[in-house]
Amino acid sequence: MSARGRLYGVGVGPGDPELMTLKAARLLAAAPVVAYFCKQGQRGHARTIVEGFLAEGVVEEKLAYPMTIEVPAADAAYHAALTGFYDGSAQRLAGHLDAGRDVVVVSEGDPFFYGSFMPIFHRLAPRYETEVVAGVSGMAGCWTRARTPITYGDDVLTVLPATLDREALRHHLERADAAVIMKLGRNFAKVRAVLEELGLASRAVYVERGTMAGERILPLPPADFEGAPYFAILLVPGQGRLL
Repeated sequence: MSARGRLYGVGVGPGDPELMTLKAARLLAAAPVVAYFCKQGQRGHARTIVEGFLAEGVVEEKLAYPMTIEVPAADAAYHAALTGFYDGSAQRLAGHLDAGRDVVVVSEGDPFFYGSFMPIFHRLAPRYETEVVAGVSGMAGCWTRARTPITYGDDVLTVLPATLDREALRHHLERADAAVIMKLGRNFAKVRAVLEELGLASRAVYVERGTMAGERILPLPPADFEGAPYFAILLVPGQGRLL
């Protein structure tokens, strides 16, 4: 009976392949199985980043979400569909691990920071030897590309998903020294309104597809701005101690 394979959750950075770590590149080049998440009918951002790093003959496991934004996350149908999807994805990867094949699951940014790898980790790490490889986070890629130092001195950084309701956003932002607001998409108008109410709009920087092709960096866009993608964030830099 062959030894079990090892599971790897590998962060591949925010988009620019040159921001991938040496360890990530080494593991990808040696992996017999590489798994990645994507939308139905699409290749997936993480898979695009690792193009050219995979070994010849590698087995690719494409894990396509049954839904993304079609149903609200609070809906029971969304929860049921995603739970079943992650259960099934974990079973597919467990088949390789039981056969003695190592599996690398690639994740945009860092695997443990809003990472798609986390549901797989919770299902498989208790049963299989597992290693997680840190990656450059999307927000770090964005603030460096925007040339926007984000925290000074004793500033406290607050990271918020734009999917929070208006009152929750306001509650956290009015206490923040510096903030990163992620997953803008259709939530842009709501976030902008809260920033304006709190007097933070003049400090905010919009970054779209940071470090990727099609990158855009500009001050907080006007109220009639449309089309903010999922891979867009707003940065509100701190104003603490600058020496």
